[in-house]
Amino acid sequence: MTTTGADQDAAGTAVRGWWWWDRRRSAVLDVTLAFFSALECAAQGVGFAQEVGLPGPVGVLFGLAAGSVLVLRRRWPITVVLVSVATTPAEMGYLMGIIGLYTLAASEVPRRIVVALSGMSLAAVGLVTFVRVRQDVASADFDPGSWYVPLVSVFMSLGLTAPPVLYGLYIGARRRLMESLRERADSLEQELSLLADRAEQRAQMARTEERTRIAREMHDVVAHRVSLMVVHAAALQAVALKDPQKAVRNAALVGDMGRQALTELREMLGVLRSGSGPEARPEPAAGRAAVRPVPLAAVGRAAAAAAAAADDGPCLDALEELVEQSRQTGTVVELLVTGEVRGYAPDVERTAYRVVQEALTNVHKHAAGARVTVRLAHRGDEVAMQVENGPSDGAAADAGLPSGGNGLVGMRERVTALGGVFVSGATDQGGFRVSAVLPAPVARAGAGGAGGRAAG
Repeated sequence: MTTTGADQDAAGTAVRGWWWWDRRRSAVLDVTLAFFSALECAAQGVGFAQEVGLPGPVGVLFGLAAGSVLVLRRRWPITVVLVSVATTPAEMGYLMGIIGLYTLAASEVPRRIVVALSGMSLAAVGLVTFVRVRQDVASADFDPGSWYVPLVSVFMSLGLTAPPVLYGLYIGARRRLMESLRERADSLEQELSLLADRAEQRAQMARTEERTRIAREMHDVVAHRVSLMVVHAAALQAVALKDPQKAVRNAALVGDMGRQALTELREMLGVLRSGSGPEARPEPAAGRAAVRPVPLAAVGRAAAAAAAAADDGPCLDALEELVEQSRQTGTVVELLVTGEVRGYAPDVERTAYRVVQEALTNVHKHAAGARVTVRLAHRGDEVAMQVENGPSDGAAADAGLPSGGNGLVGMRERVTALGGVFVSGATDQGGFRVSAVLPAPVARAGAGGAGGRAAG
């Protein structure tokens, strides 16, 4: 389990309440240090009281009061250092001075104050040591030389001042670095959380897009042929007794279309099964065949691949066959092609074919018996298609085909995905018109063979 800076701050706040200490062990440590500092100053205060002619208990009380100031080192480190400097002439408070300088250097006090107080402590210790060592040398029976007293004074002042200050500066810098790293870790954690939320949103959007694409591909591959089968079945029912020969032809057409629909459906399901990878393979588990769930993204890719595989044939060159299938149901369909016939990119040809296919399917569903005109125009760097039907023939039998209302939506999505324009709506004559324009750069040689088929 990872503990962030926010968690640590919350934990510190939970135990706060011992005045200025964040943790109980900090309070125990400071009280212990202050206790030993007070004992030291009390012991040294006896000698100081004797030198100045005061009673011993007075020196003890003075030492206890001065040494106890160390308990304030985290709250007021400047006060602790000033007290230690003030008691230096009495030759007491050395422990308090060392710990006070360390705490001052490690705190957030401005560096100029740290330098000033460190210099005061250095000067006070050096001066007191110089005077005391000089007195000791004067009362001794030997002369160590003029260099001895200054050298000992400098050594003592640096030894009691420099190490705690340098170590405090190091600890303070390390503490600030750790706080900076903790804040950066918290910031990175927040950024990762935001990225995870965005990734989840993108995943949700991707799942929605995959579901839409699967529905569109299944609709395009199967719906048209099934709709024609229903229309032919209705016509077969109508002429079965009146014209047996026509009924036989319609039955044969229904069978052919059913086989084609099953073939396309089998191709799509086969790609779905093979494209899902090992996650779709059944594995024995406790005597049963356990099937792992197929990822939706894999299903979407497989559906698109299946649609692409199924669309290798039906491109723009197959429009005549598509129109002929509608004619065989009894619908009057006229195909008009203008411009120079040429090949386009496979996705452009598939989209153009699907738009015409879905428009014809809608005619069979909603305008039975209506006259239909299919226009295909090759112009410049675009290809345009239009499917327009007149009013429905009231005498024509309605096949009763269900409609989900997704045909026009699917056509619009296909066209706009390629940067094209899609328009649909009712005509003044009571019919319906579907128009689409696709940007269509000429396909390169070998881009999929569509050009050869269209030109042939």
